[in-house]
Amino acid sequence: MNRTDRLLAIVLELQAHGRRRAEDLAKTFEISKRTIYRDIQALCEAGVPVVAAAGQGYSLIEGYFLPPLRFSPDEAMMLLLGADLMAASFDAEYRQAAHAAARKIAGALPEQQGAEVKSLRATIRFVPSGAANQHETSLLPQLRRAIVAKQQIRMIYQARHGAAALEREVNPYGLIHTGKSWYIIGFCMLRQAIRAFRIERIAELRILSSSFERPSNFSLDEDQRNDRSLRIRVLFDHESAAWVREEPSFYAVAHEPCDAGLLVTLLARNEHDVSQWLLSWGAHVKVLEPDSLRQLLAAEVERMVENYQNTKMLLT
Repeated sequence: MNRTDRLLAIVLELQAHGRRRAEDLAKTFEISKRTIYRDIQALCEAGVPVVAAAGQGYSLIEGYFLPPLRFSPDEAMMLLLGADLMAASFDAEYRQAAHAAARKIAGALPEQQGAEVKSLRATIRFVPSGAANQHETSLLPQLRRAIVAKQQIRMIYQARHGAAALEREVNPYGLIHTGKSWYIIGFCMLRQAIRAFRIERIAELRILSSSFERPSNFSLDEDQRNDRSLRIRVLFDHESAAWVREEPSFYAVAHEPCDAGLLVTLLARNEHDVSQWLLSWGAHVKVLEPDSLRQLLAAEVERMVENYQNTKMLLT
């Protein structure tokens, strides 16, 4: 990135985030703090109203905004495709906002550039994985409002198949979309720890009047990495190896071809995170470790066999 582009990017960063320290900006743009100091001075000399607060960092004077930006064809294309992806992944409220944003971007492009981008955009489509879950999408707007307002939520939550539904009070920190399902990440008062809750398992939801403060060091990315401590190794036969690569588990971190087939390593929170995915592969997979997962799957298979045998007896 040349200096002119970086200066513009620094202004956009301050405009988007309100206040940033020199070390944060240096890390973002992969340059030294000394270079950031020079860049800030250059912006001030150019008339950009950057304000420095001791120990707090830099910010723009309230009310300062950049004039409308001009996009390159690639930039416009990525913005429009991003809007298409969001429209395919989010609920109706955000879908409308994504369509509106796309119309504004497309309408601001010069005629020739707009025609080129429209032609390229018509060749790409994002298809949602599976049918939309109406219950899930109906809860998303409420959860987003609770996250932004930093208000506690109370919910009736079905932990997993067979477990009793429990009332939970949670400080909602953020949302994660895995490609198939939405999760709310937050501090659970019952467990006194940060937990992930699958939104489609929320039977009832209520936003409370009580507020909370999100920890300043909380990061959705870091939380997801730190939350998965159970190491699992499984072996798929040659017949299924190609399909496993095509439809990997959300928890898979490594795929290693070997003489016996495909060795897959997964990191999960517990055995139940991957049990249904592994069962779906039937006899094509063997659990190498841990033993607790092997026992869990064996017990489930025994129950399945018993169910089939009982069904046969009922029919006769």
